[in-house]
Amino acid sequence: VNCGWKMAARIVSWCGRFNGIFRGGVSAGNLTKFQKIGLGSSLSLPCRSLHTSHFCQGLEEFFDDRKNWGEQTVKSGAPWTAKQLRIKSNEDLHKLWYVLLKEKNMLLTLEQEAKRQRLQMPSPERIKKVERSMARIDSIVQEREDALRLLQTGQEKGRPGAWRRDIFGHNIWHKCREWPIPWYLNKIYRRKRFYTPPFVDIFVRRRIEKHLYKKNNTEKAKKEEEKVLREKFPQRSASAQS
Repeated sequence: VNCGWKMAARIVSWCGRFNGIFRGGVSAGNLTKFQKIGLGSSLSLPCRSLHTSHFCQGLEEFFDDRKNWGEQTVKSGAPWTAKQLRIKSNEDLHKLWYVLLKEKNMLLTLEQEAKRQRLQMPSPERIKKVERSMARIDSIVQEREDALRLLQTGQEKGRPGAWRRDIFGHNIWHKCREWPIPWYLNKIYRRKRFYTPPFVDIFVRRRIEKHLYKKNNTEKAKKEEEKVLREKFPQRSASAQS
């Protein structure tokens, strides 16, 4: 009985030690306590690699470099071409997108500040270059998604569809979707009429006639304007013909 009480008291004392150690966290002092009770060989300090990023400059990152302040023109490179972007991986495109987004925010801030001070923004063509590069990245990513979808499903677009005619005779792109019931039991789908009644054909012809009439009038007005300009500036028309 005495041995049992001694063993229970020893277990209680060990539980108290573990409770105090875990509450305080695993540190160098706690490791010595583990070593005293014979558990130090199987424990070690938690180790985690330290990740650092670029130095953050706060709101200064929304403005151009200090050496470009007061300059009328700022040198910049050409926008990224589609040929250059196609050889990059998806991870590189993702990083480049955020670099361009950061540059675009800086340029827009600079443009707004120039408007506030009623000054000319230095090298405003940089915004167009950044926008072209971002648009090309979007197109490259879309190309890769379409190619992967074409290989996996055989469909060029993300959501399949088909060209159909509505009751007014217009050709519309109908996007297909999945339904939990067959189409002949689906009241919502049957309510859509993908056909043109016979009495609508005359209105379709009138609409086409109106479109051609409008197109003919536009071309006729353009020719009349060119004729007036030739009569008003005969020398210019003669030099253009030569």
